[in-house]
Amino acid sequence: MKIENQISRAVIAAVKELYAQEVTEAMVQLQKTKSTFEGNYTLVVFPFLKISRKKPEDTAQEIGEYIAKHCEAVADFNVVKGFLNLVIAAEAWISLLNDIHSDDHFGEKPVTEASPLVMVEYSSPNTNKPLHLGHVRNNLLGWALSQIMQANGNRVIKTNIVNDRGIHICKSMLAWLKWGNGETPETSGKKGDHLIGDYYVAFDQHYRDEISQLKKQFIGEGMTEEAAETKAKEEAPLMKEAHEMLVKWEQGDPEVRALWKRMNDWVYAGFDETYKALGVGFDKIYYESDTYLVGKAKVEEGLKQGLFFRKADNSVWADLTGDGLDQKLLLRSDGTSVYMTQDIGTAALRFKDYPALHKMIYVVGNEQNYHFQVLSLLLDRFGFEWGKDLVHFSYGMVELPNGKMKSREGTVVDADELIEEMISDARKTSEELGKFADMSDEERNNIARIVGLGALKYFILKVDARKNMLFNPAESIDFNGNTGPFIQYTYARIRSILRKADAEGQSVPTSLAGDMPINDKEIELIQKMNEYASVVLQAGKDYSPSGIANYCYELTKEFNQFYHDYSILNAEDEKQKIVRLVLAKNVAKIIKNGMRLLGIEVPERM
Repeated sequence: MKIENQISRAVIAAVKELYAQEVTEAMVQLQKTKSTFEGNYTLVVFPFLKISRKKPEDTAQEIGEYIAKHCEAVADFNVVKGFLNLVIAAEAWISLLNDIHSDDHFGEKPVTEASPLVMVEYSSPNTNKPLHLGHVRNNLLGWALSQIMQANGNRVIKTNIVNDRGIHICKSMLAWLKWGNGETPETSGKKGDHLIGDYYVAFDQHYRDEISQLKKQFIGEGMTEEAAETKAKEEAPLMKEAHEMLVKWEQGDPEVRALWKRMNDWVYAGFDETYKALGVGFDKIYYESDTYLVGKAKVEEGLKQGLFFRKADNSVWADLTGDGLDQKLLLRSDGTSVYMTQDIGTAALRFKDYPALHKMIYVVGNEQNYHFQVLSLLLDRFGFEWGKDLVHFSYGMVELPNGKMKSREGTVVDADELIEEMISDARKTSEELGKFADMSDEERNNIARIVGLGALKYFILKVDARKNMLFNPAESIDFNGNTGPFIQYTYARIRSILRKADAEGQSVPTSLAGDMPINDKEIELIQKMNEYASVVLQAGKDYSPSGIANYCYELTKEFNQFYHDYSILNAEDEKQKIVRLVLAKNVAKIIKNGMRLLGIEVPERM
């Protein structure tokens, strides 16, 4: 049984014995003892004062005496005001270390067929441009959140909704028809998503030129600048053509649909390369071109049921004023759908595919907060059990030193280029620090990839997802401080120690005897490792990958301090060496498992 659980039970028994009152486990507040006091765990006594009707010091003293007598894990205690500091017996720490050592997935809950089914939606790209830095944050958060939910005992379905229809797609298609000359990914040597993105930018450039020319013409005819710009946007031939193409797509025009499929396939192939490089993937992909029709049907169904109402112009709306919101458009007057309609359709398809769905988590930027408030209410009206409890995992934007990203102007920070640069920087930094000595080119390339991506992922995931963040590639690839490479290097160092021990014929035992020697630093390390279980649990409750990331850093820092103060392979005696090898092996295990939850690999050597 965990040390915390043993103490909690002893406290509950003490209160019942001493004060004839039943208390719940929730009232037992245990925390790590401050370094300025003697002890390992501190019990906050204040919640029991109404029961004991005694001073805090007296209550703490009485409970301490009872626990010391009845709880084997507690060796001694001391009282500081209303706080009871407990000193844990060495045997209890060795027992806890054995528990950690015996479980390859310590701190994680098993998943069974009866486990709750959770769906996590992330990525959600448009098929008119390649993935950018904002998508990188989205994908990394979505993947990490999926791993964390699974580590908390949930069956997880990782899903993606691809925005593969609409005016933005038609802009790229039209530009390719006008200026593409039959160019393909093969003939251009470009990834398909980059090729299509170039035509999206080209459309916008030509469109702005048209607006500029028309605006001058209308001003010359006596219009005000504002009126001229409005009319120019309405009259621009390119945009009219794009809208005509969209109508043809909606009507199922064979030529338009064939071109749409061909160009989208190029994009999907490009996306897949980026996802593979990032180390993310999906169990199920949905497409807006399928879901929007289901959404329209659901809205019509809701209209018949009296859930929505139709205005005089034939548009369909949901009245959410009773819920403190406003009226929300669901179908335009011409019968076309809006994003909300599509999300309703996607939800309906998902529930049909996975009837046992327990929770739905949407990883979408915080600019969509209101959208998901509305979606939650609408899905609840439709009777989806998880509708009202859907989770919008709302995250902040990634900011750059030179401002926000704008894909229409082609100034976006491209995901593929970013990945390539991170790997290149990792290779350069590793070479400068002499970490590639005696390695083959293949191993150097692999470690550069692991470190470069680890730096990128960790830098993004260590930040509270709700906050906007400034991404600094140079700062992320640092072998010191709160970075991915620092944690990866420590893991590789431990693995090197274990290999040396093995080469010396020193194996790591499967368990330790209860009388093994242990010092205060080693106890601190065991206590820090033990926190992993509660960190994983809290990360699942808070939907917070940053909690895992920062724990991994704290554990790494704690181990490095220990390693600085104490030798492992040259310990004073054999028993100390064995304890320290078991400690090192389990620190490495927890680092590897924690980083795995973040989608970060750790190299066996660096």
